[in-house]
Order: sequence, then C-alpha cells, then structure tokens
Amino acid sequence: MIELVVFDIAGTTVYDGDAVNASFRAALAAHGVTADPAVIDSVMGYHKPEAIRVILEQLGRPATPADVDPVHTDFVERMKRYYATDPAVREIPGAAAAFVRLKAAGVKVALDTGFGRAITDAVLKRLGWDAPGVLDATICSDEVERGRPHPDMIRALMARLGLADPKTVAKVGDTAVDMDEGTNAGCGLVIGVTTGAYTREQLVARPHTHVVPSVAAVPDLVLAAR
Repeated sequence: MIELVVFDIAGTTVYDGDAVNASFRAALAAHGVTADPAVIDSVMGYHKPEAIRVILEQLGRPATPADVDPVHTDFVERMKRYYATDPAVREIPGAAAAFVRLKAAGVKVALDTGFGRAITDAVLKRLGWDAPGVLDATICSDEVERGRPHPDMIRALMARLGLADPKTVAKVGDTAVDMDEGTNAGCGLVIGVTTGAYTREQLVARPHTHVVPSVAAVPDLVLAAR
C-alpha cells in the first residue's frame, strides 16, 4: 500500500517554460561557456553543482569547484528571480488537486528536487505551497550527502515521515534521473510524466512502473495500488 508520494518540482509539478535549461545556458555563457540545450537536458534532475561539473567535463572545460561554484551562484540567482517574478510560472495542471486528493485519502505528499533550498523556497512561496497543510515535507539536493540518482532524498523523507518500507513510496518525475532515483530507493511505484524535459520514449527506456501524461493521472495509480 502506498503511504507517501514524492513528486519532483520543475517539469513535474511546476511549469517553468524551459527556464531551467535557459538559466543554465545563460549562467554558463556569462562565464565563457557555450552549451547546447541537449547537453543541459542530459543532466536535468541532478544536484545542480554536479550537473554543472558534468557539463563542463563533457565540453572539455576545467570543472574544479573554483570553476563550478561561480556558475552555480549565477544560476541560483537567475532561477530565484525567475520563480519570484516571471508571469509564466504556474503549477502543472492538476498538481495541487493531486496533492489534495492524495492527502484526503491519507497518503503523505512530499517534494524532492535537484534544486537547492534557496530556489525551492522561491517556488513554494510563489505557488502558495509553503502554506500549512499543502505538503507534508520537502527536501532539496543540498540537504543530503548525495543527490539523484542516489536514493538519499527519498530515504531522508521516509525517516522524517516515519516510513520504513520503500515499497510504500511512489516516486514521480519527468527525467531519467527521477526514474533512477525511485528505482535505486526501491520504491513501490516509479512514475514518469511527460510534461517536462524528457519524452515518453526516453522515460520508458529507464526502469519504471508507469509513464503517464501528467501528475493529474497519479492519484488514480496510487489509490489503485492501495
């Protein structure tokens, strides 16, 4: 029986108009690095400093902390500004309704993300998801030892919410690394959604239990599994 659903943020529960990719490219360009959008997409979902390191290495550039940190700082400021002010920011249709329906059925709802806490809090405030009762927990990749595809964030959420069996957890995300995170954590459901960076074909190539059009379909899957 599923007791907890862990949703990703950008591309899964939050529409951002490809702002993550654009902000990555702009931050890199500001430091003299040009990256193709497809290169950025290949590291979507990763802890963002790790994503920058991988991008720089793929492009044959130095990738020491001294190279990564300024790009990451630039990226964080761009994303905070975007989520605080851009009119395009909104929930993926059905996301908040999915939270409400799951919680009404006694299922806990959490968010995990490749963002750090500064960006995550900007998103939550913008959408009103920081209000009491909307979510049971949130966790960010800068709050655990290892980000995706490692299971650390899901395991930390389980410990925080008093769950012992990963089979009672469903993981939902829009990237391959979301699927890998859920699989590595041993989640009972690993659900891909096609509202973000990856196509259905790309998601079904990773271990999963379901791939659906959006988070609006998640409550039916979870409640059927209960």
